[in-house]
Amino acid sequence: MDFENAKARAEELRKILKYHSDLYYNKDNPEISDYEYDMLGNELKAIELEYPELITADSPTQIVGGTASSLFQKVAHTVKMESLQDVFSVDEVKAFVKRIKDDYPNAQFTVEPKIDGLSISLEYRNGVLVRGSTRGDGIVGEDVTANLLQIKDIPKKINSDADFLEVRGEVYMPHSSFFALINKQEENGEKTFKNPRNAAAGSLRQKNSQIVAERGLSVFIFNIQTVRGKAFETHKQTLDFLKECGFPVIPSYELCDTADEIEREINKIGDNRGSFAFDIDGAVVKTNSLSQREEIGSTAKFPKWAVAFKYPPEEKETVLRDIEINVGRTGVLTPTGIFDPVILAGTTVSRATLHNQDFINEKGVQIGDTVVLRKAGEIIPELLRVTKHDDSKGVYKFPEFCPSCGAPVYRLNDEAAIRCFNDKCPAQMVRVIIHFASRDAYGIDGLGEAIVEQLVDNGLIKTPEDLFTLKKDEILKLEGFKETSANNLLNSIENSKKNDLSKLIFALGIRHIGAKNAAQLAVHFKSMSALINASEEEILDIDGFGEVMAKSVVEFFATEENIIMINNLEQLGLNMKSLAQIKDERFKGMTFVLTGALSKFKRSEASKIIESYGGKTSSSVSKKTSVVLAGEDAGSKLTKAQSLGIRIISEDEFEDMIN
Repeated sequence: MDFENAKARAEELRKILKYHSDLYYNKDNPEISDYEYDMLGNELKAIELEYPELITADSPTQIVGGTASSLFQKVAHTVKMESLQDVFSVDEVKAFVKRIKDDYPNAQFTVEPKIDGLSISLEYRNGVLVRGSTRGDGIVGEDVTANLLQIKDIPKKINSDADFLEVRGEVYMPHSSFFALINKQEENGEKTFKNPRNAAAGSLRQKNSQIVAERGLSVFIFNIQTVRGKAFETHKQTLDFLKECGFPVIPSYELCDTADEIEREINKIGDNRGSFAFDIDGAVVKTNSLSQREEIGSTAKFPKWAVAFKYPPEEKETVLRDIEINVGRTGVLTPTGIFDPVILAGTTVSRATLHNQDFINEKGVQIGDTVVLRKAGEIIPELLRVTKHDDSKGVYKFPEFCPSCGAPVYRLNDEAAIRCFNDKCPAQMVRVIIHFASRDAYGIDGLGEAIVEQLVDNGLIKTPEDLFTLKKDEILKLEGFKETSANNLLNSIENSKKNDLSKLIFALGIRHIGAKNAAQLAVHFKSMSALINASEEEILDIDGFGEVMAKSVVEFFATEENIIMINNLEQLGLNMKSLAQIKDERFKGMTFVLTGALSKFKRSEASKIIESYGGKTSSSVSKKTSVVLAGEDAGSKLTKAQSLGIRIISEDEFEDMIN
């Protein structure tokens, strides 16, 4: 294919792939199978390999479903990414201003909120994003380009004629994304992130970039590290320029002349921090003149032309009036403290999680205690300590019976959580149905949490199967429903029956099994019946599955009530087969192990190609392994394969097998 035809086809493929990507990731309404999508992607990738100049940062081959390397490559920063010297009083800020003013009487300063996130660098060549990295130790960071490309706020192209531009920013998790994440973790009985900063950092360092895409991260840009083809005199000019380029720039950067003006701006930011949709942990005061910065210089650790004022954590005393026990989707009992309301970080707080019985025992918490609350990371209310005990009631003990269904509750030896194991527990069933219908699971449009609760409260549904037997006259009796809205809901329910098996597996709510794992199970076993009859050993053959996950799947399908539910769903017309198309079965009965650094394929791409030809992949080499596809620096897996006499192939040989 000549260059012009390749260029035209690449543009056409990008449009097609972006359209289907939007349907899959944003609307949960795919029109083609994963395999068809991947084949279109492979065609585009082949064109881009032949003509690298056609690669764009926003190409679907670069941003959709990409998986970061298991070991991030190191990046040597062209400009050191320095940290800031923290100060904790206004007097220290004034002393800093005086030091600068003594040498530069005309010095001006910017005051900016200090976003609490993870510092990153973004590099652009001729307006196109080419690399993104973490700060690391300031000199060497990690290449996390694949993950950063999943953050919608990061521009893949900018409106600039600068030859090269490197900017610095802060990746953060908005409060809305954080609450959604920890709610899901709590429902699953998982350990929750303590604050948005930890959640953002943990998300950005995921090896699977799809997880990053699901976490709802965002970014603010606050500095130009280096630029070629442009010149600036002040920091404020650089921020104005970045805003014109299309970057999401730090939300405020006020210019101040005096220490008093700086103090007022710091107080203003502090007073408003409770209203921000994200966490801040201070205010940054910077010398505005870039030439003055150059002359002032840095210590071995900090720039001497800036300081970070850190707000003290706000703590308030209040009284614990009651403890409320909530039952999650997986049966976990979560205690919530009910307090006399207090104002913390700009909002009224009257409730805070008490985590589990171990936490309550450690603090010696008793109803009626006087306690100190604070907001961890300025967002999550937490009980810090007890200052005065009410010894009339004794340390609070969890109920012995579920507050929802009355069944006995138990604590497994290896868990902090106390659970209700009654599968018919009403509180669990409501959350089970909410999860089943949710966008990330079975994706029934128009069936949100409030409507599920309304259906349950009115006795119309008790289990997920009941959703598929709803009648229009029943729905019309509910508040807020009319002819059109009732028809829309019923149509959504009916259309969902065509969903891929992967969505049903995730909707079932199997412990430790997320959406990606559900997709792997669907592709691997191809049908619900095969999955139901799978052994732990067979499930462990799937790349990324460990013993806990495999055992959880087997135990779920060993429960009679779950099998009855699945049979009912099948009789109601729900699809029970994987829609991933098998091109042919040349790899039928073969198990591949991928090891080392592959240069021509991402591991996920190679795995899907193998599966499209009827084969399967495994994460470990054993006597059952048919072929080992070895890239560069293949280690112990290659050695073991050689000792077992297993066939070892290169990427070139793999291409011959699939072509």
